[in-house]
Amino acid sequence: MSTPPADTRNTDVLNTDVLIVGAGPTGLILACDLARRGVPALLVERADALFPGSRGKGLQPRTQEVFDDLGVIDAVRAAGGRYPLMMGWEDGERLGTWDLMERGTPDSSTPYPEVWMVPQWRTQEILYARLLELGGSVVFGTALSGVEQHPDRVEAALTRPDGSAATVTARYLVAADGGRSAVRRAVGIAMHGEEVDPRPALVADLRIDGLDRDNWHVWPKAPGGAMLLCPLPGTEDFQLFAQFEDEDARPDTSPDGVRRAVAARSHLPGSAVREVRWASDFRPRAALAERFRAGRVFLAGDAAHIHSPAGGQGLNTSVQDAYNLGWKLAHVLRGGADEALLDSYQEERFPVAAEVLGISTGLHHADRGAGGGTQVRRGRDTDQLGVGYRTGPLTVEAREGLAEDALHAGDRAPDAPYRGEDGTPLRLFDLFRGPHSTVLAVDCDLPAVPPGVRSLRLAGGDARAAYGPGLFVVRPDGYVGLATHDPAGLPGYLALLGG
Repeated sequence: MSTPPADTRNTDVLNTDVLIVGAGPTGLILACDLARRGVPALLVERADALFPGSRGKGLQPRTQEVFDDLGVIDAVRAAGGRYPLMMGWEDGERLGTWDLMERGTPDSSTPYPEVWMVPQWRTQEILYARLLELGGSVVFGTALSGVEQHPDRVEAALTRPDGSAATVTARYLVAADGGRSAVRRAVGIAMHGEEVDPRPALVADLRIDGLDRDNWHVWPKAPGGAMLLCPLPGTEDFQLFAQFEDEDARPDTSPDGVRRAVAARSHLPGSAVREVRWASDFRPRAALAERFRAGRVFLAGDAAHIHSPAGGQGLNTSVQDAYNLGWKLAHVLRGGADEALLDSYQEERFPVAAEVLGISTGLHHADRGAGGGTQVRRGRDTDQLGVGYRTGPLTVEAREGLAEDALHAGDRAPDAPYRGEDGTPLRLFDLFRGPHSTVLAVDCDLPAVPPGVRSLRLAGGDARAAYGPGLFVVRPDGYVGLATHDPAGLPGYLALLGG
């Protein structure tokens, strides 16, 4: 368990291993991962409380696997639900239903095969509760006002709610403070992108009468632009999304403005909106930072890449950033790994972010009817199960003659059922869960492994179908790092990971 970070209200100079700026999903996941690895971290958030809106509501299958590893999947599943069918409306009449995405079926290798809807505010509450369980905390109302880098440390200036100042000295700093990142600007990393759609949009969480909660309601030909109302599971709320065809429009985010939008675009009166709980306006953008690291400062989440909401990729890619970076920081700070391990964060995550930006932008244009024949689909192309690091610097594939669709080093490590020594039914995800690396021997002998590394020998069955024969090192973030038939390669590879 990590040491709880110091309280910035009582101290002018603080010391910590990692300073995390921004308590959205990215910062909370990184803080949780470091806490369970015994790495002291200070997580500061400019706002006075967690983000209150539903914005990023879709949790992709790979993200759910991360939440399984972090010990929050039961709470996430209980808080959410499947995406409902879309229901079209015109002139107060229902037009029929259709499905927005492909639906997967659970199997032995993939326990969470489809996207799960949970409002972002609820996801953050779950992660925050987990962080508190692990001994961490969030310092709210505290903004970053400056960064100064040194060869062995970062010094960050913070401003408290009362205007007083504090200085934090950290080994590393992680920017998880969103698309307008103060950290990114402070260290001079440029971000380049495009306006995906010049039309503004209004998004809001509201409570409304006159609609069933079995469908995602859509008014595609509404005056002024399409409108959608999606029931949010586990709540009484709907998420409203209203596009404005007029590029010069300025959406009114006041409660009365939201009511007027609903009345103008549907058969429902404005009075049907009982409560507006949160509202915002935005123009979809796609942007990518020039690099994800400057010295001892790392960018993660929206601070590194900004997505169109189409396809639900933004929050999920951010989760994977934090999951990739957390164990590497811990292994350098606590596990004896060479600092060069941290270079792999940029090398692995930058190309993934660039590819995912292309997917979300393509889906946005396809939704507008300007897809140019795009073949991207919600489902297999957006579930992030296929995201991997085959060409990454930590990937060693020592087997020959593999088919392209076979499991390779660099791929996500699949789940599979097996039985414990006492006959108890277990899953590989049970074995992987936690901060360690894992060695699997499938249809071969299991060599000795260092302390702190878990190991298991498996014969035939689902494991062979998923992995094929061989020795596999599963990294702490659930990717196959090394795949080989020669046990002589294990010690050197495990030393590379630093524990």
